[in-house]
Amino acid sequence: MTTYARTLTAVGALGALGLLGSALSGCAGADRAGAGTTASAPPHTASPRPAVAKGPPSMVPGPDGLTPVFQRGAPAAGKTVALTFDADMTADQGPRAASGERFDNPSLIALLRRLEVPSTVFMTGRWAEEYPTQAKSIGTDPLFEIANHSYSHYAFTADCYGLPVIGKERMAGDVQRAFKAFRAAGARNVVPYFRFPGGCYDKAALRALAPQKVTAVQWDVVSGDAFATDPDAVADQVLADVKPGSLVVMHCTRSAAPVTEDAVRRIVPELRERGFRFVRVSELMAH
Repeated sequence: MTTYARTLTAVGALGALGLLGSALSGCAGADRAGAGTTASAPPHTASPRPAVAKGPPSMVPGPDGLTPVFQRGAPAAGKTVALTFDADMTADQGPRAASGERFDNPSLIALLRRLEVPSTVFMTGRWAEEYPTQAKSIGTDPLFEIANHSYSHYAFTADCYGLPVIGKERMAGDVQRAFKAFRAAGARNVVPYFRFPGGCYDKAALRALAPQKVTAVQWDVVSGDAFATDPDAVADQVLADVKPGSLVVMHCTRSAAPVTEDAVRRIVPELRERGFRFVRVSELMAH
């Protein structure tokens, strides 16, 4: 994988109109296990609720016009950190949702609101279709922004944590379909950013998405929350790895990331005590 130079350019409008199950851990790359003890949470100082960016920052195409890739903030970002949450659901998981499996996590979103933590939710189009009321609520709250995590959550390369693979000829359409699902749900705070399912990509995938004019967003801190059962282990991992300008990948799915809310309840006050300020990806990218 190659991360291209962070040369930024403002864009006035979105350039793109727009399996989970056993492979969700692939959304965060190779998760690491940690261990730790619960620390008392100090009173927090809320991050300012950000205004909705009319022209979210993006990046210029990389070499040969490939889709640019953003992984973490530049030194100018200072002691900021972006918490991102993947709202994963695959195109064929409707029956599981109908039988009661929950791919959403409204109590996590409520916690972020109470703590006033600006965040970016990387949402699949299928998730927005399953939970349109929640997608609209998230996508109309200036605290949050919605970014694209594909429609189907199929891999854009081979050998990506067991995910089914989408053909190159379908990649652009898959991204467009997700943006369409966000619009149909009524989400407005949608940014032209894309996260590859599993974080897996190659030059062919970057070339296929170039016409969509999105910036691919990766991360430099893996929370390890996918299928985790110990929230302190997740919190310890994040707290150990966060640096100024870090971009953290977490999940917003109750069935597959059940301890994320408890981990966030500890992560947020401890990072604020260290002097960190929480920002959305668009603000991190603007520096």
